[in-house]
Amino acid sequence: MKTIITSLLILLTGLTAAQDMRQNAFASLFSDQKASRIGDAITIVVIEFSQASNNAQTTTGRSSDIGLTAGGSVYGKDLPGTDVSLGTTNDFRGSGATKTSGMIRTKISATIDSVLANGNLLIRGSRKIVINGEEQTIFIKGIVRTTDINPDNSVLSYNISEAEIRIEGSGRIADSQSPGWLTKLFHWLF
Repeated sequence: MKTIITSLLILLTGLTAAQDMRQNAFASLFSDQKASRIGDAITIVVIEFSQASNNAQTTTGRSSDIGLTAGGSVYGKDLPGTDVSLGTTNDFRGSGATKTSGMIRTKISATIDSVLANGNLLIRGSRKIVINGEEQTIFIKGIVRTTDINPDNSVLSYNISEAEIRIEGSGRIADSQSPGWLTKLFHWLF
């Protein structure tokens, strides 16, 4: 009887402490757990540096001259000489240059929004930072291959296809960098 009660207690303890196999199906004994399902978190290491320059130079010129010289004599008397000339010149020189550069370095946590049919992951995330009334929000979204996810569950931003990284700010500094309403009105009128 004692062995039957002990067996029943062991069986009941095993049933109450049983593990759900679906929960552990994605865990591997040999590798780190990587984000792969909708709602999983992933860390984006944003390292972006862009630089572009464009130079243009144009020189054109045109010149034309028309001249007429007339002279002669009538009954042995010399007529006064006539000299008419017309000339035009058109020169144009133009040049322009543009140069832009930017650099972003940050880390953003994102979540998997959906899993595409080929197994790629659509991710989306944002981070808002407020310092002394200045608000800066960073948005990121794009498509990540599961093979590009590092063992620490992070992915580098240049491995994100169709990446969209936006940085928006508001506050006194952002307001002082934009023209006032009177300046905007004059630009609109003229």
